[in-house]
Amino acid sequence: MPESPAGVAFRHSNFRYYLTLRVLTTTASEMQAVAVAWQVYALTHRPLDLGLVGLAQFLPGILLFLVAGQTADRFPRQRILQACCAGFAVCSLLLLGLTWHGVSSIWPIYGVLLANGTVRAFNGPAGQAFLPLLVPEEFFPKAVAWNSSIVQAAMIGGPVAGGLLYGFAGSPALVYGCAAIEYLAALVALAGIRVRTAGGLRPAASYSMALEGLRYIRRNKMILGAISLDLFAVLLGGAVALLPVYAREIFKIGASGLGLLRSAPGVGAVIMALVVARWPLRRHAGAIMLWCVCGFGVFTVVFGLSRNVALSLAALALIGACDMVSVIVRHTLVQLSTPDEMRGRVSAVNVVFIGASNEVGQFESGITAQWFGTVPAVVLGGLGTIAIVALWAWRFPALRRVDALVRQGRA
Repeated sequence: MPESPAGVAFRHSNFRYYLTLRVLTTTASEMQAVAVAWQVYALTHRPLDLGLVGLAQFLPGILLFLVAGQTADRFPRQRILQACCAGFAVCSLLLLGLTWHGVSSIWPIYGVLLANGTVRAFNGPAGQAFLPLLVPEEFFPKAVAWNSSIVQAAMIGGPVAGGLLYGFAGSPALVYGCAAIEYLAALVALAGIRVRTAGGLRPAASYSMALEGLRYIRRNKMILGAISLDLFAVLLGGAVALLPVYAREIFKIGASGLGLLRSAPGVGAVIMALVVARWPLRRHAGAIMLWCVCGFGVFTVVFGLSRNVALSLAALALIGACDMVSVIVRHTLVQLSTPDEMRGRVSAVNVVFIGASNEVGQFESGITAQWFGTVPAVVLGGLGTIAIVALWAWRFPALRRVDALVRQGRA
């Protein structure tokens, strides 16, 4: 069959509306993340508190992932996403209110972050399980690549915008207000999506049903290897949590510079996603993913040791490029290998793994930086990522042998 155009997914209006939703929510989230990190570090000057920011947003996910997965499989995912957009907007308005009131303690901020994490616990599974319904299966890998590239573009613009707005206003209030507006605008984008839901009654909620996502992943060694690789690699190698320390103490480039540092991985990721959208991975996808995760660890070490802003930005961009390959391969494997009636529960487990790698990774980075110092924490994390790749390549041969991401004869 002739290869379909790279932009074929954009012929589907549902996919276009979905991308608009993702751009708005991702930009708002990234803007807000810069403002929260700078506000918290300005209040305490302790790396550990930056780690607690990540932990506060992850804890609801680990506690609620069984409920969130069942919810995504039993109720309309579009309605769940609408409720989540409204919840995100409320959290941004609460942060705005705290800032206007003159917050002097970090604990109210952590309280709002816990609420934000609760919303994220339901948003992640519903969003991941929703995307396969928007385009035909044969176009799904390209849809994933375009979705990832455009979201990464938002992850570039979001931190830069957040840093500039914070620097302009001298306060996070403007950032929080803009984030709330974007979340509300995402509700409008969601209203344009028209998806035909499957007929018939969904199975009644049960503890056994909730655990089925875990059982499915445990039985499928290829999926287990893919998502656990991301968990442990990013858990150890995540340096993003410590970027405020680099911006303030090492490079001395302020809030605007922090925005640039946070956006650099997105620059590399969006370039790589565009490359994969144009030239999809047709052979040796599993081995390529393993090598790219290894590269993630190598460039994390380079960033940790660098004292040059340009070199550090380049290393962060390469970190993002390597991570993007893992995202595309993992997301395609998980979604296309899972029946639609189970995608919510499997996606919930996947979201927990991603949350653990990102938010708990931030907590791990904060603790190790508090104990050993910022630079040793980043370098040791990168070396740990390289070791994890070697172990997983041996432990999960099915993952190493993954070849094509879609069945032969497809576009």
